[in-house]
Order: sequence, then C-alpha cells, then structure tokens
Amino acid sequence: MKKIVYFHGYGSSGASGTVEMLRKMLPEYEVLAPDIPVDPVDALPFLKEYCAEQQPDLVIGTSMGGMYAQQMFGFRKICVNPAFNMSTMSKVLKTGVHKFFNGRKDNQKEFRITRETIQHFNMMERQQFKGITDFDKENTYGLFGIHDNMVNTYDTFRKYYRNAKRFDGEHRLNEKVLRAEVLPLIRQILETND
Repeated sequence: MKKIVYFHGYGSSGASGTVEMLRKMLPEYEVLAPDIPVDPVDALPFLKEYCAEQQPDLVIGTSMGGMYAQQMFGFRKICVNPAFNMSTMSKVLKTGVHKFFNGRKDNQKEFRITRETIQHFNMMERQQFKGITDFDKENTYGLFGIHDNMVNTYDTFRKYYRNAKRFDGEHRLNEKVLRAEVLPLIRQILETND
C-alpha cells in the first residue's frame, strides 16, 4: 500500500478534518499525519526523521505544513498555500498562549509562542531553500488559492520550482478543493510514477 504523509498547518494536529477527508477519499493509500511540534527547532528534525522512517511515496503539507513539506528533500511533495514566511505573519504567529484547533496525541490543549519561537522560525526560513536537488525541482508541486488572503508565496515558490498552479479557493482546504485539485494531482503523481 502506498503511503502519504500529511503535514498540518499552524495550531492544528494530525487529527485535522483534512486528514479525515483524505483518508475517506483515498482508501487505497495509507495516510499518516504526525502532530508537528510547535517550535521549528524541534519540528524540522522531527519531520525529517519521520519521513526517513516512514519513506512515504508522497508528502503533502498545507500552510505551515507546506513550508515544512518543501524542506523534505528527496521526497515527492505537494505544498498547498505554503507559509514560507511564518515569522512575519504577525496576525498568526503571536506571542502568548494559544489553543490547538484539534485534539493532539499528547492531549495538549494549548501551546505557547515566545519571541524565541518567532526567532527560530525566522532563522529556519532563511535556510529553507538550501539543499534543493534536481529531483526536488522535478517532484515538488505547489497549489495556490487565488482567494488566499493569509499567504501569497506563489512567486517565491516559482523561483525554485516549476510545478506551480493556482486554483479557485482560499487558504484552508475544503472538500470541493480536495476533490477538484488535490486528489487529481495525488493520483497523477503516484500513478504516473508506477
């Protein structure tokens, strides 16, 4: 059975609605979705190790998860509305205590963002495109909602990758966009590479 790893967005978890929809729509694939640590100092090594262990056929990430997915060099990946500039998204990444949107495996309900967390995002963002190979240029896909009012990284993505597409949608994924845009791309990637 082919394996897909999904990286959730900021403040979410591996139990997000998107994961549930993907599992329902793709019963022929195993869809794995880890809870991503809040601080990139912990998150990036954790996700690289997770992918090295799981060896997924495809990594999909949305928003912050798309930014992390982009950095999983050597894997085929889809980045949906990737938030390459988390540290400057002051409406989103605010210091203080915040509630998670979904239940997490460790049962944590809240998380804390400090100035240091924001600095860690900034430091990682400066390095995030280092290490891209020819394989990555060929096998990294970007999907960008034309009504996304939170993130606009289409031009940044196009500096490094050629497979970029805009779609009629917003920042968050819904069932309509999953069916119309994400599923056909998943099938194209996983079935043409058999």
